[in-house]
Amino acid sequence: MVKSVYIHIPFCQQICHYCDFTKFYYNETLVDEYLDALEKEMSTYIDEPKQSMNTIFVGGGTPTALNSSQLEKLLQMIDRYFEVNSCEEYSFEANPGDLDDEKIKLLKHYGVQRISMGVQVFDDEMLEFIGRVHRVKDVYQNVNALTRHGFENISIDLIYSLPDQTLGHFERTLHEALSFQLPHYSAYSLQIEPKTIFYQRYKKGKLHKPKEEVEAEMYQLLTEQMEAQGLAQYEISNFAKLGYESRHNLTYWNNDHYYGMGAGAHGYLPGERTVNLRPLPAYVEQALKDGKPVLHTEPIGLKERVEEEMFLGLRKRQGVSKQKFRQKYGREIEHLYGNEIKQLKQKGWLTEKAGFLQLTSEGLLFGNEVFQEFLLDDDSLELTY
Repeated sequence: MVKSVYIHIPFCQQICHYCDFTKFYYNETLVDEYLDALEKEMSTYIDEPKQSMNTIFVGGGTPTALNSSQLEKLLQMIDRYFEVNSCEEYSFEANPGDLDDEKIKLLKHYGVQRISMGVQVFDDEMLEFIGRVHRVKDVYQNVNALTRHGFENISIDLIYSLPDQTLGHFERTLHEALSFQLPHYSAYSLQIEPKTIFYQRYKKGKLHKPKEEVEAEMYQLLTEQMEAQGLAQYEISNFAKLGYESRHNLTYWNNDHYYGMGAGAHGYLPGERTVNLRPLPAYVEQALKDGKPVLHTEPIGLKERVEEEMFLGLRKRQGVSKQKFRQKYGREIEHLYGNEIKQLKQKGWLTEKAGFLQLTSEGLLFGNEVFQEFLLDDDSLELTY
């Protein structure tokens, strides 16, 4: 049974220079058409009055870029197809400056429990440089408004290793972010992705990221400051007070199934991954036609499941449970990865605690190299269900 759903709302007031997600400039008419198409897609997945879910995550784009009537239509739609009241975690992404009292009241009324705000950096000049429309004052106004209306589970997203950013600059952003004393923070190093404004500048030599050693120092500072504030690192880029870990994101890292709805959304269903059509007109046309705007499906066999169990599970600080691995796949981890585990332990990148394989602090800095060690040869996996 699929117990989580990701719903993509691809509209923004402005396209950030680093973003390669499926997104389009906000247009009232296009949003109306999109919501009709999204509801048609929902109806093909959900064939019962209200499906019980563990987690619902509405992301983007910027879901709160919708006007109030459109936001209410979206919330009503979700409420129509999913049992919101029994949901363990119901999250909405928001852009600082988008949330007025009317929108916050709507989110609260329809059962949204958690708000994830894309702040990125506490510096107005840098915000303008990376293409953000909000300013630092908007963060204060929106956090205060959310708190006033009873929202406690608020998360802030940050980006570090920004162009020409110094360690001191990031430290100031981190200090200001932590001054809010929120229960959850996410922080990601900037990735230069193709088909973005930053990528074009980077190719022309007009954009320069900090050196790798400076980025490593930023990450070390991040983990130290979060720990000092009582925020446990439960995943490579995520920190939370006890009980405030993102349950929806843990769905991904636990390699559990989830629906992916909306333009460009990815889903993980039993035996396959799905990718929806990305161009807005194509998505809307196909969704309205038959409710199945899928670009392609990728079969997920046992080999892929085992690899992803390791890639995703090792992102968690708790790591991969050897017992759960054995229960899922009928084989000890060491039977498949004995040499790799031994070598990674010798490098100091992997350790074992209480039956869990975990990345060490140094291993966190070399995550991609570690994950590559868990790729399997086609003939190396001889398991049966």
